[in-house]
Parts: sequence; structure tokens; C-alpha cells
Amino acid sequence: MPITHAFRSSPRSPGLGTTSRASPTASKWRRVLVWLIPVLWTVSLGLWGLPRQNSVWRDEAATWQVAQRSTADIWHMLGNVDVVHGCYYLLMHALFESFGPSTTTLRLPSVLATAVAAACVGIIGHRLAGMWAGLAGGMAFGLLPAVQFYLQEGRPYALVAAGIGISTLLLVTLLQGRGRTVRWAAYGGTVLLSGFLNWLSLLILPAHLATLLWARAGRGVWQRWTATSAVALACVLPLVLFSRGQAVQVSWIPPLTWHMLIGPAVLLAIGGVGALLDRPRAGRLSVATVGLPLLAVPQISLIGLSLIQPLFLDRYVLFSLLGLALLIGTLIGAAVRAVGSRYPRASLWVLPAVIVVAMAALLPQSLAKRSPSSRVDDVLAAASDVRRMKETGNAVLFIPAARRDTESVSPSAFSGLRDIALAQSPEKSGTLKGVEASPERIRAAMLGQRRILLVTDATQVARPVAAQRDKTKTSVLKKYFRAVADEQVRGRRVTVYERLPSAR
Repeated sequence: MPITHAFRSSPRSPGLGTTSRASPTASKWRRVLVWLIPVLWTVSLGLWGLPRQNSVWRDEAATWQVAQRSTADIWHMLGNVDVVHGCYYLLMHALFESFGPSTTTLRLPSVLATAVAAACVGIIGHRLAGMWAGLAGGMAFGLLPAVQFYLQEGRPYALVAAGIGISTLLLVTLLQGRGRTVRWAAYGGTVLLSGFLNWLSLLILPAHLATLLWARAGRGVWQRWTATSAVALACVLPLVLFSRGQAVQVSWIPPLTWHMLIGPAVLLAIGGVGALLDRPRAGRLSVATVGLPLLAVPQISLIGLSLIQPLFLDRYVLFSLLGLALLIGTLIGAAVRAVGSRYPRASLWVLPAVIVVAMAALLPQSLAKRSPSSRVDDVLAAASDVRRMKETGNAVLFIPAARRDTESVSPSAFSGLRDIALAQSPEKSGTLKGVEASPERIRAAMLGQRRILLVTDATQVARPVAAQRDKTKTSVLKKYFRAVADEQVRGRRVTVYERLPSAR
């Protein structure tokens, strides 16, 4: 069965040639291609420039260093910091143990997870709006700028999107009357797993609630959904409560401002157009009843939470873009139908033409997101500078202490150097940056050195020094040392200081 015939004979896509009922073989091809093409497309986008010129930035450095710790050390750390990412860290630890630490091992799970999410969009769109809507939505998901950013990110957000995609597909299946106990268990399980990867993914529950209300689900569906959701929520709740004790980790997130709402407003406007074209009606399951709540409810809910405590970061609700992709697919599907009603053969080229135009328009952004400069800094570049500029027996300092991630990710680059401020290592202290000595002890240790390497942020991204320990380091270097070498590369700075001859 030729692939082109499988596309041409879709009974749900009027104007594509024949309107006769498709053969079983053609229907099978459509069911496969509608998820296979988005998967291959998304994986191709993900593998394109995956190493980012062998760069790793600070967020990914946290994943890298924790994944290399023992399971016991990871559990120890989760009691103090980053418990919200504990499930993800344990997964990455298993992958690093199996395949070794590398940028491929770090990022490939996100690529594959995004491909799974795109496949879910394709299947849902196919079921609710026809083959072209599903295919277009699945391919559009991987092209969205925010998705392209986290597609190649060694963090859990793409995995959360995959979990939400699967749970939404299961909900659609259940609402279409295929309500088996095993599917309800799978639905609850994916919501639960997504919650363990990041508990803000539980914002999918009010989105699914809106879908049930809009589609006027039956009493039996309501009972099963309520029970399944309550179990998942109860299981994740201890993680939510425990992570509140580590809220200092998100204290850097700025308060919500009006300009931060521009992005969500644009997304909702695009989604609203797609929903209107789908002609949503109460009591009917459609792309609008699934996609619009999936897009809007998590965004609006996170805005509401941010009024209580600043939490608004787009990555926390990356999964909501599944709804946007579904609605974009509906727009393109409508365009295919409009063209097909007058020019049946030309309708086959609508989607390829849209993809080519979108790729051309987004090419500058796509290239930028695959370059090291797309992130705040580059840990590996700074480690290379240290390796080149160090002399055995030199001391090393980090301002702030979180820049010690450079050493944690590339310990070999720091061999022969003495970390004179460190009192307890990150592994033993169960932290990401270790525990440093008192300012007085740091000052005394610095005054005993002839040559010190300082690893800090580059000038353009550096923040004012706040911690007393860091103020002490800066003061001593300024008063008793002089800079003899300085390198700034990709957001990090390595400076070599030598003791002034006149200093005691």
C-alpha cells in the first residue's frame, strides 16, 4: 500500500481525493504514520546539534554532578535540597551508570520523551479532528521555540511533557468509551509518575477536569476519574509538603509582572483561534475540549500560584504546549480541508508547505537554541580554562559557592589545586555546592597562598556579591593580590591572582 494512497484516502479529511471508505490497509497506515512521522521528525530535531559544541550550563551541571553520585549520596542530598527532582536524578544516575557521563546520555532522554509527547499529540489529533490535524499537530509540537529549547535539556521537563501527553491520550481513550480498569490504572500511574518528576505537573488535573465538564462526561467516568486522581494526588502530596521546606531554592524567581504575561496571552490567543475553528460544542469531545483546557488551565493556574509565591517559569508548564500543538494542528487541518474542497491534489502539499515556511521562519531561533550562547553559562568551557591556566599547588576559590559545579562536573581539570574555602564536600554535606568554612578561616587560608585561581560569573551575568564569605574573598583578593591572567568565556570567568610583593 503506497504511503501517498494512505494519506489520500482518509475518510476524515474531505477533499483529498476519494471520499469512499478507506481500506483496512490504508487505515492501518494512517494510524501508524500519524505518530511515526512526528516521532521521527522530533528525534531529528533533537539530534540536530545535540552536544551544543560540548557545552553544559549550570542547570544541566546539577543533573550531571548528582547523577554521578552513589544512590546513598543522592538520597542524602534529597533530604536537604532538590527533592522535587529526586525521581529524575535517580533515573539519570542509572543511565550514567549504564552508558557513562556524556552530553548524549544527559540529553537524549529529553529528546526521546519529546518524541513520545509529539506522538501523543498526533494520535489525539487524528482521533478528534482527522489525520491531517493529528499529523500537523504532532510535527508542530517539536517546532515550538520553547519545546526546541527543552528538547535538548538535561532536565526533567520534557519527561513531564511525555507523561502528560500519555495521560491525556488515555483520558481521550476513556472518554471515547474504551473505559477499562487497566486504562484507568495507567492514567493514574502516568499522572503519578509525572508528579514525581515535578509536582507542578499536577496542574494537569484541573485541565482534565475542565475537559470532563465541557464534554459532559457520564457519571461512571466522573466516579473513576475522581477516585484515580485522588489516589495520584495523595501519593504525590508528601513530596509536595516536604519540598515546601526547600522553598529557598526558588527564592530567586522574580515576582510576577505584567510583561511576563505577554507570552501566555499570545499562546492563549493562538489557541483560541484554533478552538473556534474546531467549533466546540458542550457535550462533544473535540480538539477544543481537550486542547484549550490543556493549554490554558496550567498557565492560568501557575499565574495564580505566583501571586502567592513567585513561581512563574515557562518550563514548569512546558506540558501545556501539548494543547497549543493540538490547536495548531486543527488550524492546519482546516486549511487542508479548505484547499481540498477546491483543489484536491493541491491539498496534499499544504502541510509540507507550512512546515517549510515554519522551518525557514524559525531557523535563526533554532540555530541560536543549539549554540552554547543560548544558555547563561558553560561549565565545561570554564573547566577547560582552569586546566590551561592552573599550576600544581595553586589554590582555587569559587564566587559564589554554587560555581563549584565547575569542579563537580570536571574534577580532572582541578587536579593539583586546593579548594581552600571548602570545609565539607558536596557529597558529604548532601548539598550541590558543599559547605564552606567561616569568613575568618577563608581569609586566613587566602593570606597563606601565593597564587589563587578564582572561578566566578562573567561580568555580563554576574550578580552583586551577597554572602559574607564571598565578600571576604573579594576583599582579600582586592587588597593583597593582583590579577595576572583573566579569561571570560560563555558566561564564566577564570582569573589568576598572585600575591602582592608588599603584602604581609
